Amino acid sequence: MKPFKAFSGTLAPLPINDIDTDQIIPARFLKVTDKNGLGEACFSDWRYESDGTPKSDFVLNKPEYKGATILIGGNNFGCGSSREHAPWALMGAGFKAVISTYFADIFRNNALKNGLLPIVVDEETHRQLISLAQEDPQTQIKVDLEAQMITLPDGRTVEFPIDGFSKYCLLNGVDQLGYLLSLEDAIVEYESTHPARVNTTQ
Repeated sequence: MKPFKAFSGTLAPLPINDIDTDQIIPARFLKVTDKNGLGEACFSDWRYESDGTPKSDFVLNKPEYKGATILIGGNNFGCGSSREHAPWALMGAGFKAVISTYFADIFRNNALKNGLLPIVVDEETHRQLISLAQEDPQTQIKVDLEAQMITLPDGRTVEFPIDGFSKYCLLNGVDQLGYLLSLEDAIVEYESTHPARVNTTQ
């Protein structure tokens, strides 16, 4: 996982409430165990006709939103079943962050563990961002994880919450296992100065 750095990006508006993980990545694509190609399958049932033809009215197929790195979803984004493939697909489609007024817990945790930043904003900011993206697809906002802040085109800044452990892991580009491995010296030192609690001779 690469360290998450501050960036500026354009927005793709998808203001639909209760977007579940099966809509983000349909179950038929869950057979794979790697991330390759999942970006093309992201929102597949909304994005393509049954014959594979792209639906011209879907936001990710519109040329003006090509290259967007921030998705604006509706409330309760990522509800439904747990699947790491959902953040994999979104990242494969080019997104570094998703903005919503609320994320389902399991999706949020899976996103954070895989390098996708879920950003919770208030309803007023959410409406403003959707309006900006719809009026001008070239609108950019800045995302600064270290400061836990997004900056709108008018200069207004909005803070967003994130737990300290997830923030550390994202900023340093490590997952939970990588974090534990980074503490190996401290673990060895602790074990060497504390007696074993289990008698291994019996």
